[in-house]
Amino acid sequence: QEDLEALIAEFQNLDAKKTQVIESSCPPPSPRLNGSLSAHPEKDELILFGGEYFNGQKTYLYNELYVYNIRKNSWSKVEIPNPPPRRCAHQAAVVPTAGGQLWVFGGEFASPNGEQFYHYKDLWVLHLATKTWEQIKASGGPSGRSGHRMVACKRQLIIFGGFHESARDYIYYNDVYAFNLDSFNWSKLAPSGIGPAPRSGCQMATTPEGSIIIYGGYSKQRIKKDVDKGTLHTDMFLLKTEGAGKEEDKWAWSRLNPSGVKPTPRSGFSVAIGPNNRSLLFGGVHDEEEEESIEGDFFNDIYFYDIGKNRWFPGQLKGPKSEKRKRRRGRQAEAESAGDEEMEKQLPQGPVEIVKEVVAEDGTVMTIKQVISGPAEEKERSESEEEEDGALGQQVEPCARSNAMLAVKHGVLYVYGGMFEVGDRQFTLSDLYSIDLHKMEEWKVLVEMDPKAQEWLEESESDEDDDDMEGAEGGEEEEESSEEESEDEGGDEQHPSVQPDEKHADYLSRTEQYWIKLARSNMGLDAKEKKVVKVAHAMAKTFYEDSV
Repeated sequence: QEDLEALIAEFQNLDAKKTQVIESSCPPPSPRLNGSLSAHPEKDELILFGGEYFNGQKTYLYNELYVYNIRKNSWSKVEIPNPPPRRCAHQAAVVPTAGGQLWVFGGEFASPNGEQFYHYKDLWVLHLATKTWEQIKASGGPSGRSGHRMVACKRQLIIFGGFHESARDYIYYNDVYAFNLDSFNWSKLAPSGIGPAPRSGCQMATTPEGSIIIYGGYSKQRIKKDVDKGTLHTDMFLLKTEGAGKEEDKWAWSRLNPSGVKPTPRSGFSVAIGPNNRSLLFGGVHDEEEEESIEGDFFNDIYFYDIGKNRWFPGQLKGPKSEKRKRRRGRQAEAESAGDEEMEKQLPQGPVEIVKEVVAEDGTVMTIKQVISGPAEEKERSESEEEEDGALGQQVEPCARSNAMLAVKHGVLYVYGGMFEVGDRQFTLSDLYSIDLHKMEEWKVLVEMDPKAQEWLEESESDEDDDDMEGAEGGEEEEESSEEESEDEGGDEQHPSVQPDEKHADYLSRTEQYWIKLARSNMGLDAKEKKVVKVAHAMAKTFYEDSV
């Protein structure tokens, strides 16, 4: 703990050397997850703060501030003196006071090897109009934690749950705190009724009346020595107050029993508030936990919760409208469409698993699966129509992921970054997608994933003499190490001590797993992407055969 505090202090000393605000245009931020993405209350901008990145050997933490200009589709980096220390899994909330304020609470810092954690309990505010950070020192607030949730409700910040982990133990919380934005005082709430069990990573949303909704989340408990059991929560609660947002208000918990189609159990989902009094969640992962390993199914679906109707429903893409198709197919197509709508009403709207087979150029048959939110018949019908009408092309969508960053501005949802896993390898993303929540027609790719940004170092490649400071800081050194590694790989003699059979059979296996996972995450492959899959398999096969 002392080592981490010293490391954090050293980083803060480096940050303290910045004396002026420097704003510069820049390429999209590097891959990351567990940061915060917030919509500016007055400008057409999104604000990205913090996050983490793991390359197989080192954990990188960030406290950089990036601004995305929605109209120009461009990024800028804003360096502001005395920012909060590097962190991830914090919470950020925006309030429209004095040109806009971004409030940040808690989160965690990790050692470069990812084995030690420091949990923050500090509260910061970024004054957007003046571009200044300010730390708010007020006693009586929550203990250090990450994975908590925070929302702005009336003139208060409400914080719920989270967890704290040390080298020896961990604890999950279900306490509730309020920070008054007028008096700058903390108060611990004592709601009546039975509330949620302790958890982190839940959905937390406010209602127009000033109540708070909690859904889902994750927690774990020790069932025997060195064996933990994780729980994916799927229950839902309402935290209601009769007051007007004052410290003396009385709060009460009650359980919600929503109708409709609830999200399938998952953790690591991302949340936002959409238009029409609806909250939403996106993506996540369902882990199959064994005593020795964890295998996860990742999602890229959207679920909406209608706050007024107390009802869940999956978000269905309608697809772009095509007048040409209607004219070409005439009345028959319209009649079929009307019949399909009737059929859709009768079909169950729950999740459906689609299974497909893709034949690679070398004859390899891949069986790929994807869980989708709507009925299989609708998916198959739309796919067959798209194949008939080449002009429409395939719909794009974000690949399945967890721990992405979401923001909603003018009814448009923006999804940035996150991660998914293939075997023991973690792929951290830096792409940016958007979708109009009013129309729900199609995803738009604003920033594509840069394959060069992907770096993965096996544990056996670790250099014990690496500087811990360098690893924890993140940023430019990632690109340097990636370039060095690629130069090393360009040499004539690679792994001379490893038998080709064993080494390259393993390479072939991992390559196939990788592309199967990508294909599974991107069911709507276009012609170019299908070619990439085929080429990758052919390359892996040739590489293996030539080496043997």
